[in-house]
This record gives sequence, C-alpha cells and structure tokens, in this order.
Amino acid sequence: MPELPRISGDQAIKIFKKLGFYEARQKGSHVVMRKENKGCVIPRHKNLAVGTLKNAIRQAGISVDEFAAAYEEK
Repeated sequence: MPELPRISGDQAIKIFKKLGFYEARQKGSHVVMRKENKGCVIPRHKNLAVGTLKNAIRQAGISVDEFAAAYEEK
C-alpha cells in the first residue's frame, strides 16, 4: 500500500473529481462528494490529517492505490 500524500482539502476534492465524484453539497468547511450510491466528506482544511484522508477514501469505496494513482497523474 502506498503512503498517502500530505495534501489540502481542495487538492483532495480535485482528485476525487478525477475519479468521477462530484460536489453534492457543502456545509461550513465540509464538502460532501458523491458518485452513484457512494459518498464521502472532505473538510476544506489547509492540511488534511492522514487518518482523515484515509477515512474519506474508505467512505468513497475506493482503494488507497486508486487514490494514489489519480494523485500521481496530475
């Protein structure tokens, strides 16, 4: 399993959009991303904790490898 990058919430949102997710709604600094029947919550913080990012990836139903590959594409 690759190590997760230290990224901001906005960068994570861009990566999830690459993977086919869209911004369903936002309340405060938290954005809800959706794709079909899966979804995740991404806080728009300057630095996401690794555990927070890992939890969002798990909620979205994708693997860490898929997320890391989309991050590497840029």
